[in-house]
Amino acid sequence: MKRSLIFGFLSGVLFFVGIFLLALFLVKLLWAWTIPDILPGAVEQGLVAAEISWITALKLAVFIAVLAAITGIRKSGKKK
Repeated sequence: MKRSLIFGFLSGVLFFVGIFLLALFLVKLLWAWTIPDILPGAVEQGLVAAEISWITALKLAVFIAVLAAITGIRKSGKKK
């Protein structure tokens, strides 16, 4: 019983770490893919970065998560 509880906890932690790393990778990839196409002049002038670091991707992911929590995007049902 105790061993299955530990295994369940570790598998849950590994799952959330994997999702977290996937989110960082997606933010970094989507930034490099879309921003130079959307704002080419600003990237050429150095006003906007063409690529972002992993720390900046982390900050952006946290910012997006906070905005989603504030606006209630995660709500699954309608209010009655």
